[in-house]
Amino acid sequence: MESIPRRRFTSEFKTEAVKLVTDQRLSQGEAARRLGLSVKSLNKWVGQAKAGQLTGSPGADRLTPEQRRIKELERELAIARMERDILKKATAFFAKESK
Repeated sequence: MESIPRRRFTSEFKTEAVKLVTDQRLSQGEAARRLGLSVKSLNKWVGQAKAGQLTGSPGADRLTPEQRRIKELERELAIARMERDILKKATAFFAKESK
């Protein structure tokens, strides 16, 4: 099974994510769900922002917009492949059980 590539976020993305919680008063869970993040990551960013230490992921700000898009698409593809594999296994399991 393939591993999901680690996502890297720019400081601008992290700042906007934190603003959803602080300025727009969304819960961390709701904001994380809307952005496709874990609550743990968003919670960490909020804490870093309050301490004035929020920065982008190492290497994230060096990528061009096209490179960032390619990385995101690669991540989405890895997730889709994992989901497909799970569905194949479930289909085989239930087909076997129904006989």
